[in-house]
Amino acid sequence: MPTFVVEADGGSRGNPGPAGYGAAVIDAATGETLAETAEYIGVATNNVAEYKGLIAGLRAAYAIAPDATIRVRMDSKLVVEQMSGRWKIKHPDMKPLAAEARGVFPPSAVTYQWIPREKNKHADRLANEAMDAGRRGEQWEASTSAAGGAGRPAQEDETRVVGDATAGAAKARAALAGGRPASAPAAVVDAGTTAVTATPAVGWGTSADLGAPTTFVLLRHGETALTPEKRFSGSGGSDPGLSAAGLRQAEAVAAALAARGTIQEIVTSPLQRCRQTAAAVADRLGLDVRVEEGLRETDFGAWEGLTFGEVQERHPDDLAAWLASTKAAPTGGGESFATVARRVTAARDRLLTASPGRTVLLVTHVTPVKTLVRLALGAPPESLFRMELSAASLSAVAYYADGNASVRLLNDTAHLRS
Repeated sequence: MPTFVVEADGGSRGNPGPAGYGAAVIDAATGETLAETAEYIGVATNNVAEYKGLIAGLRAAYAIAPDATIRVRMDSKLVVEQMSGRWKIKHPDMKPLAAEARGVFPPSAVTYQWIPREKNKHADRLANEAMDAGRRGEQWEASTSAAGGAGRPAQEDETRVVGDATAGAAKARAALAGGRPASAPAAVVDAGTTAVTATPAVGWGTSADLGAPTTFVLLRHGETALTPEKRFSGSGGSDPGLSAAGLRQAEAVAAALAARGTIQEIVTSPLQRCRQTAAAVADRLGLDVRVEEGLRETDFGAWEGLTFGEVQERHPDDLAAWLASTKAAPTGGGESFATVARRVTAARDRLLTASPGRTVLLVTHVTPVKTLVRLALGAPPESLFRMELSAASLSAVAYYADGNASVRLLNDTAHLRS
């Protein structure tokens, strides 16, 4: 029966704010790092992130050896004392997380030890790498980590540990059917070793009632003259206004949103077509409009104003590269989808911090809407090419205090058909 040391670090840059986690599983006998896991988890509090870091580390250990004896070491006094049974868990958001942590291994197989913050360098670095990746609109990858690496010996003696006071935790929910969590998928880091990478929550799980989420209602602007011709129209072109059809669409969606009565704030891209669409809604709802630069459309470079066929004819190699990778930019200095994802992620985090628990209408474009949906689902970048988004359509994403997100609506155009 093996004995593992689980080191976990969790925290939030803002409390609540953008959060991430890092955790490592170490062989107590040899000091070898057996697995690492890290992930950006969106907006969450320090305490939620700390508990999720613990859950992520325990799940990583369980994936290696379900019969292992576990020594958890953290620099979170709160988690260590509560999980050891010496402090009561009073906050309702923490109770289900603690229960989930207890459900990974039999309680008799796990002990908890508090250690000073300076002993947590390995997992602390993992956690910060995950939060930095999230800020760029990316997911943490074991292959790019500088924290330590599975298969390498621990850097200090057995008292070395990673705490969780200021970095974050994985989305570690029990699977749909409940019971013991399924093993997390693994990614090869060094020959003969693996690093467990956390995955988003699956199914309903056992999440707490974390109160009202922050909800972004995502409105793509109405049509311009370029829309029905399916021409590239980003932030690097002529900045067209709404066509007559687009103005009618804006009025229709404004009426629909007024009937729902749920919008509390309006934020728009700086481009004219979005400003006009936002103005129609604002006039109907009696709200002000804020401009967020991060919500502008992709700069399509030399492709602005061209159809797909025209780009195929003029720039076939560049188009092929663009379709094959979200890191490829359009001809002539445009933005890659990866670059746009970093920009949109930063805008999302600013808006979540500014409007907690509110329902906010974001009037924006195809790429930002698809990016926000993709990130909420934890879907791969290629999914951008597999979503349909009509002019003046509505989508919605809810963001919860524990860092989870839920896509509630996608490409709704019912208001345009009435």
